[in-house]
Amino acid sequence: MSLVPLSRTAAAGRTKRQASDDDRGESRGRDNGRMTGFRINPSVLAADFVNMQSELARIAAADFVHVDVMDNHFVPNLTFGPQMVERIQATSPVPLDVHLMIDDPDRWAPGYAELGAASVTFHLEAAHEPVVLARRLRDIGARAGVAVKPATPVDGLFDLLDVFDQILVMTVEPGFGGQSFMPETMPKLRRLADEARRRGSAVWLQVDGGISESTIAQAAEAGADTFVAGSAVFGSGDPQAAIEALRAGAAAHHRH
Repeated sequence: MSLVPLSRTAAAGRTKRQASDDDRGESRGRDNGRMTGFRINPSVLAADFVNMQSELARIAAADFVHVDVMDNHFVPNLTFGPQMVERIQATSPVPLDVHLMIDDPDRWAPGYAELGAASVTFHLEAAHEPVVLARRLRDIGARAGVAVKPATPVDGLFDLLDVFDQILVMTVEPGFGGQSFMPETMPKLRRLADEARRRGSAVWLQVDGGISESTIAQAAEAGADTFVAGSAVFGSGDPQAAIEALRAGAAAHHRH
């Protein structure tokens, strides 16, 4: 399985993204353009796969589109591979936030960055050399994220905050959409937020799983600033309004 060399479509998308970043003089870890305050990243796992292009058009108000890649090994489900991610990359009106729920991300994650994804997150539980992998993703031009399952401690990440651009605290067990939010994950998110604040870290703190207007307050109060929402957005009759409502809910309850 090889994800390189880049196709012309993916290479053009990455070149355009990097040029746009350079024009704005942005640095890693800062919000760019539309990404002000709190980021809402709708998960295409909740989209209509048959009409993916039109589904993506419905979330043009979002900050990123969250793409869950599952391999039926690390998690008991199988979703997208590199070819589908490349097609989403080519048609999405917003950047890609790729979440790899796969074995051996040390080998496969760089290929997704090469496809042009703005952010690539791998699981701490699956990586052999997470620091080396994060640096590799950054070298390619993607933001480097690390994810942890609900039962995985986060204390070991405290000294590595500057290695990553994003830490994803799973608020459900990874592998399936539509699960209920797990409030018992909030204490470790709060510890991460406290430590990031103490160290002056610009790392983004993301949550994924069961995020809706009724649960986003808990995650925002615990310190999250980046929120993955699936059915709360794609299941809405007005995805743009749903995105704005989630963003407003996060802003109203965020822990400063």
